[in-house]
Amino acid sequence: MESAHTAFARLETVIGAIHPEKFLYLDDSTLREIGFSRQKVSYVRGIAHKIMTGAFDLKGLESMPDDQARKRLMEVRGIGAWTADTYLLFALRRSDAWPSGDLALAKAIQELRELPTVPSSETVDQIAETWRPWRAVAARILWHHYLNERGRASSA
Repeated sequence: MESAHTAFARLETVIGAIHPEKFLYLDDSTLREIGFSRQKVSYVRGIAHKIMTGAFDLKGLESMPDDQARKRLMEVRGIGAWTADTYLLFALRRSDAWPSGDLALAKAIQELRELPTVPSSETVDQIAETWRPWRAVAARILWHHYLNERGRASSA
């Protein structure tokens, strides 16, 4: 996630406010300097184009139930389950979004529960079930713990 934050900050420095039109004007070399891989350039250009043409409606996701919004996001090339769940959590502020398979969450659970090994994704998901309907809150707390233990927690 840190590399994504860094790339986003660099992108903002180059184009200011993030809009699909501005993103599409950037050439491949500029995007690679910002931190986008060749594959991510392709994915994000595709998403930006879909948003501009109206083929994908980000605003429309706000009124959809979690499962429907997640499914709609995953229909877009380059967006998988973790990305969709993370979008639900951060952008749409959904209270029960849970990014299954996130290694930082698994490591935080290991540390807090003093487990001898990092729990599997299945075990982490089972633990998270007990936090419904507030799994997004738990994820934020666990990420904070993970970053704090490594001296990388934001002061914001």
